Amino acid sequence: MKLGALEAGGTKMVCAVGDEKGNIFNQISIPTKTPKETMPQVMAYFKKEKVEAVGVGCFGPVDLNQNSDTYGFITCTPKLAWKNFDMAGTLERALGCPIGFDTDVNSSVLGEVTFGQARGKRCVVYVTIGTGIGAGILIEGSLLHGMLHPEAGHVLVKKRNDDPYEGICPYHKDCFEGLASGPAIKSRWGKEAAALADEKRVWELESYYIAQALTGYILTLSPEMIILGGGVMNQAQLFPMIRQKTLELLNGYIRTEEIEHMENYIVQASLNGNQGIMGCLELARRKL
Repeated sequence: MKLGALEAGGTKMVCAVGDEKGNIFNQISIPTKTPKETMPQVMAYFKKEKVEAVGVGCFGPVDLNQNSDTYGFITCTPKLAWKNFDMAGTLERALGCPIGFDTDVNSSVLGEVTFGQARGKRCVVYVTIGTGIGAGILIEGSLLHGMLHPEAGHVLVKKRNDDPYEGICPYHKDCFEGLASGPAIKSRWGKEAAALADEKRVWELESYYIAQALTGYILTLSPEMIILGGGVMNQAQLFPMIRQKTLELLNGYIRTEEIEHMENYIVQASLNGNQGIMGCLELARRKL
């Protein structure tokens, strides 16, 4: 199969061609400007490659209800130029091939389960922590949708008593994303995360909020693996802190093999950063 993959992010659109085995033959990156500016370049790439289907992992919120009149649309995004844009329909009409469509984080968890370290697992949570925070959830081989799709980056967490920061989320202020995203780190400390690598107090606080959110996911979804990706998680020193704080919050309530071996349970993303693109290839294969 010759499959297309589109990882549609708020900053850039990564377009790739690969196959059903997860092999990536080539890829390009196109800046995310307006649909009028960006989409003709995206469509020209896939037309030239003559792909059989395209899988799209898209920034959101998006409409994933296939019975909806706005299925495949980007809905109430803060990127106003893309609000109510028919992403899946535009591609399908232009390319004349099937379009698999889901969220960007769902495509990442699908990539990890299909081709990466989560193969064979029935319930997996993938969390990306960067410009925003989002979670993709796969249960029994299916990506979790429901009323809309998981917006687990906006779960409410308890502020630490010594943290005066009000939070950066425009909707909730001090939700998980509002307190622990990359922009929240920069706003609170005055520097990008990468420039704070040696500041232990930064990562103690960051791990406190991440562990709270993960504890909630564990108690609600009972995942067999939690994978953490995104720019903030390039700080490798975070992982031992997160694991320890998660254990402390669980306080012995859950005792499983996974919890006993946290180093294999809460893990860094694999696939060299290509989990989203590889998940999009699988979306295309499933649609085809």
